[in-house]
Amino acid sequence: MKRFLLPFCLLFFGLRLAAQDATATDHVLWYDEPAGYFEESLVLGNGRVGATVFGGVETDTIFLNDLTLWSGEPVDTSIDRDAHEVLPAIREALARDDYEAADSLNVNLQGPYSESYAPLGTMHLHFDGQAKPTKYYRELDIANAVARVRYRAGGTTFEREYFVSHPDQVVVIRLTADRPGALNTTLDFKSLLRYDFARGNRQLDVHGYAPYSAEPSYHDVPDPVRFDPERGTRFSSLFRVSKTDGQVSVSDSTLSIRNASEAVLLVSIATSFNGFDKDPARQGRNNRTLAAQALEVAASYSCDALKERHIADYRGFYDRVQLDLGSTDAPLLPTDARLQRYATGAEDTQLEELYFNFGRYLLISSSRTPEVPANLQGLWNPYLRPPWSSNYTTNINVEENYWLAGPANLSELHEPLLGWIRNLAVTGEASARNYYNSGGWSVAHNSDIWAMSNPVGEKDGGVNWANWNMGGAWLATHLWEHYLFTLDTAFLHEEAYPLLKGATQFCMDWVVRDYQGHWITSPSTSPEAKYVTKSGYVGSTLYGGTADLAMMKELFDDFIGASLTLGIQDSFLQEVYNVKAELHPYRLGRKGNIREWFYDWNDEDPRHRHQTHLFGVHPGHHIAPDLTPQLARAARVSLDLKGNESTGWSKGWRINLWARLWDGDRAYRLYRSLLKYVPAKGAVHGGTYPNLLDAHPPFQIDGNFGGAAGIIEMLVQSTEDHIRFTPALPKAWSRGSLTGVRTRGGCEVTLEWSENRLQRTTIKALKDTRTTVIHGQRELPLRLKAGESRVMNW
Repeated sequence: MKRFLLPFCLLFFGLRLAAQDATATDHVLWYDEPAGYFEESLVLGNGRVGATVFGGVETDTIFLNDLTLWSGEPVDTSIDRDAHEVLPAIREALARDDYEAADSLNVNLQGPYSESYAPLGTMHLHFDGQAKPTKYYRELDIANAVARVRYRAGGTTFEREYFVSHPDQVVVIRLTADRPGALNTTLDFKSLLRYDFARGNRQLDVHGYAPYSAEPSYHDVPDPVRFDPERGTRFSSLFRVSKTDGQVSVSDSTLSIRNASEAVLLVSIATSFNGFDKDPARQGRNNRTLAAQALEVAASYSCDALKERHIADYRGFYDRVQLDLGSTDAPLLPTDARLQRYATGAEDTQLEELYFNFGRYLLISSSRTPEVPANLQGLWNPYLRPPWSSNYTTNINVEENYWLAGPANLSELHEPLLGWIRNLAVTGEASARNYYNSGGWSVAHNSDIWAMSNPVGEKDGGVNWANWNMGGAWLATHLWEHYLFTLDTAFLHEEAYPLLKGATQFCMDWVVRDYQGHWITSPSTSPEAKYVTKSGYVGSTLYGGTADLAMMKELFDDFIGASLTLGIQDSFLQEVYNVKAELHPYRLGRKGNIREWFYDWNDEDPRHRHQTHLFGVHPGHHIAPDLTPQLARAARVSLDLKGNESTGWSKGWRINLWARLWDGDRAYRLYRSLLKYVPAKGAVHGGTYPNLLDAHPPFQIDGNFGGAAGIIEMLVQSTEDHIRFTPALPKAWSRGSLTGVRTRGGCEVTLEWSENRLQRTTIKALKDTRTTVIHGQRELPLRLKAGESRVMNW
């Protein structure tokens, strides 16, 4: 008998290692029970269509979304065309330091709220005769963008596989049972929108429409969601059994499969959205035809072929970057249990890698639709009035969604945001004129798929958030950033430069002189924060807010850089130089911090989640330890005063800020805090739900993107003329490597380190480039031809 023992042991341990490879990696989320809440589910997407999978045994719930399905219609740019007439009164109140009067007047510079991202609906798969399951296993393989469920029930092994294909634009679900005839399921569909069913051959069709208006959940008004059959975006969702060995039947509202061992379901979704300026009911695309055409093409492929095409497309993005933070002694546990163990302070470098990779996965999955960027919840939303309308919040959130794009070698995924900015410039010209009597274009606090750009609030919103108007200035910096990562001069000349010039024109028209002769903004606010004057007044409106000035400094630098790159020398450029030189300078507070307010006032909330006055540190580039050491030290003090505890997206931002201040251990401490376990429906701020989605709470995707971007920022930082390696390497990452990331200046780099010391780097130039490589005190000038690589041993 002994001769059989060794092969048996090898087989046993081989299977065990295979299980570990499948579950304890940095590319797989896995669980030993179905999801009970959205925060435990697995999210899939192809950049437009999203599926949220719960993996239930008796009933599998799958939320469906389409990134282009919103409430609303094109913006009416004639609204509030005379609103700017109140500006002189606001400025006069500020000139006499009557901040209460300024606040009360400032509400007149408020217009309609944004529209809401809508849920398409929920499909259910009801499975007949399911016994109590054993050996339940659920996973999301983010290396291939495929979800799976497997369990045993009644002596049968049931398996499901789910993916959302970009090449074929369908949701694919494969159901199998290892016993003939054991698979019996019924599909139904429900939606919070208006809809009707239609029957087809082995197919159930749903056609409906979204509201023409949906107010934010925090705006309490009668009839907040309004439907009209003649208005709003149309949608179609088609469900087809493309393959099965069982019997298929279709009723008025269900699709059933009986006595099967295998079935392949295809779901094709389309909407009538035809652009930000087209009425989706009268000028929309034919959603019925588009959905039917995609379904017919997809049905011509086998499930294996669809999967191969899907994976090849997806991995073309995902495989570009690899992160290795060294070996781990963490035990083999489900992902939610790993998070709970990690929250106790235990080491798990592969969990840290997994969170980084999950951020890249989410960006690939939610940002591939022209002119429609990932929103506040990326792509995945089940609510008719979602938190904050699941809109585009421009005072940090939508920008943070895209910090990962350039460095993570995903610049193509930046393009939906850039196309949307182009749309905003159109409506933003009206907003600049109507509300601010300015040229150029501007964007305020909130926006939506219709490129709404006006300040929201409806004349009674909180001034501290509704009246902020520098969204265009912030967004425009993404145009120059995209150029720096791609060196695409055609993009810079044809798209970026005109938009940068328009955003700059607004700022040039908006500034006024202060009593010392400096250029400032008036009125001004600092996103969502409030000040306390020395007399005790708690207010929002002021002049010369530091956040405004920081963004203008960065925007002016970007515009100047674009002008010089394109060889444009004109009188407007000279005017920008002049105003930039005379902007109100940064001032330090009595605590050694960078002032957020024009005067050295206290903050109503000293640990407020926003830190926009530190914009120059990150995402800007004009405050740095080597460039402006005094301001960098003051930024550290400001962050120390803020502390570590905050919301998810705020922690993501602070990770990047500490990395830019070259404090890797502080950045790492915040990264660990961002991965703090938050149970589904938990109310803890600034952590991670069981499915790795960011717990703002509730779920906001920007924390995922900001945290993932912070990993790269700790290891590689760049400007248009230098690359800095391991500027904020934490002690906890004693060895590791990072491969395939991009830098400003058009390079792709790889680095390896051990014993907390950089060992080796490789730099490949995508185009002819000249840069300076920096590590510690060493600076090495480097000139490379396109395609040339340079290996450096440190």
